[in-house]
Amino acid sequence: MNAVAPLALEVDRVTLELGGRVILNDASFAVKNGEFIGVLGPNGAGKTTLIRALLGLVPVASGKIRVHGETVMRGNPSIGYMPQIRSGLANRRVLGRDFVAMAADGHHWALLHRNASVRQDVERVLELVGATQLAARPLSELSGGERQRLLLAQCLLGNPHLLLLDEPLISLDPRHQTGVVELVRRVQRELNITVLFSAHELNPLLNSLDRVLYLGNGRAALGTVDKVISKPVLSKLYGSPIDVMRVNGRIFVMSGDVEIDKLDHAHEEGEEHTHEHVHHHGHSK
Repeated sequence: MNAVAPLALEVDRVTLELGGRVILNDASFAVKNGEFIGVLGPNGAGKTTLIRALLGLVPVASGKIRVHGETVMRGNPSIGYMPQIRSGLANRRVLGRDFVAMAADGHHWALLHRNASVRQDVERVLELVGATQLAARPLSELSGGERQRLLLAQCLLGNPHLLLLDEPLISLDPRHQTGVVELVRRVQRELNITVLFSAHELNPLLNSLDRVLYLGNGRAALGTVDKVISKPVLSKLYGSPIDVMRVNGRIFVMSGDVEIDKLDHAHEEGEEHTHEHVHHHGHSK
């Protein structure tokens, strides 16, 4: 790559540990500018931990992470982040527009030009995600998919180059899932930014992603769907025989005769989730 366009993200021999457990072991991969990457893997594989390490919230045990050629730091304005959705949003009476504007306070530039330019930026991001109308209504009156639109708008404040979206499809029905994926893809192309979109399941992302990053067993595999979502690669990541079935344009990852993400849902409150939520609140402003 030439010096003009550094990679969006470089993970160089990175080991991540959480609560004494190795989540990622000596992993290396690189993401190019403008790619849409689906981040997949079983619960506890470290999707959230990796995202938080990219934000500088989880220190690397060894190795280096670079975002646009710079070593990772906390509060990097070139990264937009959507944490896993909090169910508490559903009861908030706050108007959508004010909800988006609240996030601007987290950006250092907001303090400098509190009023006009923040208002302008809020309107810009609402328009980008097609939520100008929605923004006049309270969150409590919006559907899950509509609230996700506003969360995406928040991420886009301040013109980030890299978006990290942590399971934005959780608890949405299939129609809304498709809507969120298409919306993110449209915005990503329009702004020519890079997206890491973590998900429980590959199918809602299939038509939108450029490459897939699959985490499992401390390893990471990044490549095209055909390369990564394959029997040899996934069997290695899971450390047990995995079958991949393609049916009517959908892909099913099977362990024996059980579909992998169905297996995961049974352990929804698995280790990673418990750890993550504790850690998340620990860092909240």
